[in-house]
Amino acid sequence: MTSVKTAISVQEALFEQAEKIAKEMKISRSRLFNLALEDFVLRYRNRELLKQINEAYENLPDPEEQERRLKMLRIQKRLVDSKWK
Repeated sequence: MTSVKTAISVQEALFEQAEKIAKEMKISRSRLFNLALEDFVLRYRNRELLKQINEAYENLPDPEEQERRLKMLRIQKRLVDSKWK
Protein backbone atom coordinates (compact mmCIF):
# COMPACT_ATOMS: atom_id res chain seq x y z
CA MET A 1 0.00 0.00 0.00
CA THR A 2 1.28 3.43 -0.90
CA SER A 3 2.06 5.80 1.94
CA VAL A 4 1.67 9.55 1.93
CA LYS A 5 3.68 11.81 4.18
CA THR A 6 1.80 14.60 5.89
CA ALA A 7 2.42 17.11 8.63
CA ILE A 8 -0.18 17.40 11.37
CA SER A 9 -0.46 19.43 14.51
CA VAL A 10 -1.50 17.75 17.74
CA GLN A 11 -1.69 19.00 21.27
CA GLU A 12 1.51 18.38 23.17
CA ALA A 13 -0.16 16.27 25.86
CA LEU A 14 -1.78 14.06 23.21
CA PHE A 15 1.53 13.73 21.38
CA GLU A 16 3.26 12.63 24.56
CA GLN A 17 0.57 10.03 25.23
CA ALA A 18 0.86 8.75 21.67
CA GLU A 19 4.63 8.57 21.99
CA LYS A 20 4.31 6.55 25.21
CA ILE A 21 1.75 4.17 23.74
CA ALA A 22 3.83 3.63 20.59
CA LYS A 23 6.81 2.68 22.76
CA GLU A 24 4.69 0.33 24.89
CA MET A 25 3.32 -1.32 21.76
CA LYS A 26 6.78 -1.35 20.14
CA ILE A 27 5.51 0.31 16.99
CA SER A 28 6.38 3.55 15.27
CA ARG A 29 4.40 6.72 15.85
CA SER A 30 3.37 6.58 12.21
CA ARG A 31 1.97 3.08 12.69
CA LEU A 32 0.12 4.21 15.82
CA PHE A 33 -1.43 7.16 13.97
CA ASN A 34 -2.39 4.84 11.10
CA LEU A 35 -4.07 2.43 13.51
CA ALA A 36 -5.89 5.27 15.25
CA LEU A 37 -7.07 6.77 11.96
CA GLU A 38 -8.20 3.38 10.64
CA ASP A 39 -10.21 2.87 13.83
CA PHE A 40 -11.73 6.33 13.57
CA VAL A 41 -12.71 5.83 9.92
CA LEU A 42 -14.26 2.44 10.69
CA ARG A 43 -16.27 3.86 13.61
CA TYR A 44 -17.36 6.83 11.50
CA ARG A 45 -18.54 4.57 8.65
CA ASN A 46 -20.40 2.35 11.12
CA ARG A 47 -22.15 5.38 12.64
CA GLU A 48 -23.14 6.56 9.16
CA LEU A 49 -24.48 3.10 8.30
CA LEU A 50 -26.43 2.95 11.56
CA LYS A 51 -27.84 6.41 10.82
CA GLN A 52 -29.02 5.20 7.39
CA ILE A 53 -30.58 2.07 8.91
CA ASN A 54 -32.37 4.13 11.56
CA GLU A 55 -33.65 6.54 8.90
CA ALA A 56 -35.00 3.61 6.89
CA TYR A 57 -36.86 2.27 9.92
CA GLU A 58 -38.34 5.69 10.69
CA ASN A 59 -40.60 5.11 7.69
CA LEU A 60 -42.75 2.60 9.51
CA PRO A 61 -46.33 2.25 8.29
CA ASP A 62 -48.90 4.61 9.71
CA PRO A 63 -51.78 3.20 11.82
CA GLU A 64 -54.06 2.93 8.78
CA GLU A 65 -51.47 0.89 6.87
CA GLN A 66 -50.87 -1.30 9.91
CA GLU A 67 -54.60 -2.01 10.16
CA ARG A 68 -54.73 -2.98 6.47
CA ARG A 69 -51.80 -5.36 7.01
CA LEU A 70 -53.52 -6.96 10.00
CA LYS A 71 -56.70 -7.46 7.96
CA MET A 72 -54.71 -9.07 5.15
CA LEU A 73 -52.97 -11.38 7.62
CA ARG A 74 -56.34 -12.43 9.08
CA ILE A 75 -57.70 -13.18 5.61
CA GLN A 76 -54.58 -15.16 4.69
CA LYS A 77 -54.80 -17.13 7.94
CA ARG A 78 -58.46 -18.01 7.28
CA LEU A 79 -57.60 -19.13 3.74
CA VAL A 80 -54.72 -21.29 4.92
CA ASP A 81 -56.71 -22.71 7.84
CA SER A 82 -59.67 -23.58 5.60
CA LYS A 83 -57.46 -25.41 3.07
CA TRP A 84 -55.73 -27.56 5.72
CA LYS A 85 -58.77 -28.61 7.71
